[in-house]
Amino acid sequence: MTPQQEVEELLARIAMGDRRAFSDLYDRTSAKLFGICLRVLRDQAESEEALQEAYVRIWHKADAYRVNGYSPMTWLITLTRNIAIDRRRQRRGTPSEAIDLAETLPDDGPGPEAMAAERSEAGRLHLCLRELPEDRAAMVRRAYLDGDTYAELAAATGVKLNTVRTWLRRALIQLRECLER
Repeated sequence: MTPQQEVEELLARIAMGDRRAFSDLYDRTSAKLFGICLRVLRDQAESEEALQEAYVRIWHKADAYRVNGYSPMTWLITLTRNIAIDRRRQRRGTPSEAIDLAETLPDDGPGPEAMAAERSEAGRLHLCLRELPEDRAAMVRRAYLDGDTYAELAAATGVKLNTVRTWLRRALIQLRECLER
């Protein structure tokens, strides 16, 4: 199971009220989310409060996350960042200052043009994967999208390790040639 799938499963279990899953999610994500709060707020105590608010919201809104192809971490980061920005706006006071703040905070996500280009490239890659024999395409997906090692692929498919390496190398050559067309 990939890290993304694990976080998605934790969110699904949290939506059903699983406290253990909530604790596991906190252990896995709190450092990163705290860093986001700290970067926006630049105050440790206020960042800790924002992080707590974020996890309370995650507990109550875990059912709002839907598996949609986007990373569950993107959902968690966006939720946390928005809470931190709201706190910073409240701290600064006037609405015009809040607008100025929003303009100065960098958006780490890709822009619309980059997202469109990524979707286009992903579509081309999927078309090229269809040109490979099904077993080779599955092996490429497992190795390069799911992170399986050559040894794990060999064990799962019953194919010798050197054969797995050769198949993957040839499949990557075919993919490169397809993408260059």
